[in-house]
Amino acid sequence: MNKIWLVIKREYFTRVRNRTFILSTILLPLFFIGFIAASAYFSIKSTESQKIAVVDNNGIFKNSFQSDKIITYEFPSGVNANNFKEKGYSAFLFIPEKFNSSNDSISLISNKQLGVDAEEKVKDQINTAIRNKAFLENNINKKVLDSINNIDEAQLYKFSTVIKQGNKTEQSNSGLSSVIGFGSGILIYITLFIYGAAVMRGVMEEKMSRIAEVIISSVKPFQLMMGKIIGIAAVGITQLLIWVVLIVGLTSIASSFISQDALQHVQTVGASMSPAANNTAAMNFINTKNTFLGANWGLILPCFLFYFLGGYLFYASLFAAVGSVVNEDPQEAQSLMLPITMPIILSFVIMTTAAGKPDAPLSVWGSIIPLSSPIVMMARIPSGSVPAWQIIVSMLLLVVGFILTTMLAAKIYRTGILLYGKRVTFKEMSKWLFRKS
Repeated sequence: MNKIWLVIKREYFTRVRNRTFILSTILLPLFFIGFIAASAYFSIKSTESQKIAVVDNNGIFKNSFQSDKIITYEFPSGVNANNFKEKGYSAFLFIPEKFNSSNDSISLISNKQLGVDAEEKVKDQINTAIRNKAFLENNINKKVLDSINNIDEAQLYKFSTVIKQGNKTEQSNSGLSSVIGFGSGILIYITLFIYGAAVMRGVMEEKMSRIAEVIISSVKPFQLMMGKIIGIAAVGITQLLIWVVLIVGLTSIASSFISQDALQHVQTVGASMSPAANNTAAMNFINTKNTFLGANWGLILPCFLFYFLGGYLFYASLFAAVGSVVNEDPQEAQSLMLPITMPIILSFVIMTTAAGKPDAPLSVWGSIIPLSSPIVMMARIPSGSVPAWQIIVSMLLLVVGFILTTMLAAKIYRTGILLYGKRVTFKEMSKWLFRKS
C-alpha cells in the first residue's frame, strides 16, 4: 500500500506542478466568464433603437401603436417609401385603406434587416390595433376584455406536481429535474473521456520513454496501475474544485461591475412586455429558484460524487490497459479504444431519454448496468422517482464492476507494459486474461 501511495503522490504532484495544468485550470474559468460577458455585451450593443414612419390610411392605428425605448412610431406627413431614410427613419410602414381580406398587404419597408425581434414587435402592434378595431365594431368593451386576458393564472388557481411514494410526498418540477439530471450526466460523460484519456496517455508516455521499466523494478505492475489511476483522479477532482471556486467567485465579482446601461437594457426589454407577462415571468423565476434550492441536494450531491468517482475508476483501468499495449501508432490506439468509448457514447444516448423519462424501462436498466450507470443514474436521481433499492443495486454493481475490470485490466497491463514493437490484437489480450500469474 505504501508503494501505491508513492505512485499516487508522484502522479499528482508531477501533473499539478505542470505549467499546462496551471494555465488550463486558471484560463478556462476566465474564458468561460469572458465568453458570457462578451455575449451579454454584444447582445446589448447590437440592440439598435428604431424609428418607424407610419402612413395610416385607415386612421385607426395612431391611437393604438405604443412606442417604447426600442421602437418609436411616428405618423409624419410627406414621408414615403422613397425618402424615409433621408427623413431620419429606420423603416417605413404602409397601411392601405382596406386590409380586411387575406389579399391585402401591410408593408414594412427598410434599407436593411431590422431583426426578428423588431419585426415581431411591429406585427404585435398591428394585431393589437386590428383586434381593438374588431372590439369597437362589435360593441365589445375592450378594457373589460383586456382585464380578463391579463389575469395571471396564479390568481385563478395553484398548480403543483407531487410525487407520492408510500407515506412520503414531495414537490416535483420535471423541467428543473431534467436540467439537473442532464447537467450531472453530461459532466460525468465529459470527465470519463478527458481523464480516462489522460490515464491512457500517461501509461503510453511512460512505456515509450522506458520509464515504466525502471518503475516496474521497484513496484508491481498492479501497484503502478492503481497508483496512476488514483493519482490522476485526484488531479481531476482538484481541477474541478478549483474551477467551481473560480467560476463562482469570478461570477460574483463580475456581477458587481454590471453597468447601469446593461441594467437599463434589461428593464427596457421587460417594459416592452405586457404586465401579465412580466408577472408570470417573475413568478416562474421565483418558483424555479425556490424549487432549485429545495431540490434534494442531500441525495443528489453524494450520489454525484459516488458516480463521478465510480465511473472514472471503472473506465480508467480499461484505458490504462489499452495504453499499456499501444506502441507509437495512433491508429492502433483508436482501434483499441473503440470497445471502451462505445458504451460511454451509448450511455449518453440513453441519458437523453432518462432525463425526460426517468421511469422508462431503457432508463431503469441503463442506470443499473455498470457500463452505463454512472451517466444514466445521475440523469434519473434528480426526478425523485428512483426507488432506493435501484440506487443500492446500481452502486453495488458498479463497485463489483470496478473490481472485476481492475483485475482484468491488471492482467493485460502486467504483460503489455513491457511489450514493445508488436501490434497486439484482441485475441492475444484475451489469452493474457486467462494466463496464470
